[in-house]
Amino acid sequence: MTGPQNLFKVFLSMATIVAVVTALPMLMIVCPSTVANAVQVDPVETEIASMVQKQSDAWNRGDIPEFMVPYWHDDRLTFSSGGATTRTWQATLDRYRKKYPDKATMGHLTFSELETQRLGPDAALTLGRWQLKRESPVGGNFSLVWKKIDGVWLIIHDHSSSVP
Repeated sequence: MTGPQNLFKVFLSMATIVAVVTALPMLMIVCPSTVANAVQVDPVETEIASMVQKQSDAWNRGDIPEFMVPYWHDDRLTFSSGGATTRTWQATLDRYRKKYPDKATMGHLTFSELETQRLGPDAALTLGRWQLKRESPVGGNFSLVWKKIDGVWLIIHDHSSSVP
């Protein structure tokens, strides 16, 4: 092959690459379902994230009973924190009320870095971070074990720890 023919082949190869790179964004616009299928989010993850957000909203209104709605209202609920495990829904509610008696101690709660994974058809685990903005800010991480009971995702175990 002579010089100009090689140059022409290189030009065609580069033109093909440019055409493909230019067409990809258009394909994403024309065929969004293809892109959506590539990054599907588990609906359980979305549902649990929504419930956690509702908990944060309730906390920030000073409404601890509403914050407790996603917790399993059962004597087998467990809550571990500070080296101790609280058992039963009522004892967990009482613990929250004692530790956070007013809006000043409750502060403003935010959750972040949520990661939820299914452990089976009726079980999931959520990991995340919590932060209370108040006069003496505090935060840490948590893990929540969820179980689907009577069609509703409920927290059956909460393990929360503070970062010193």
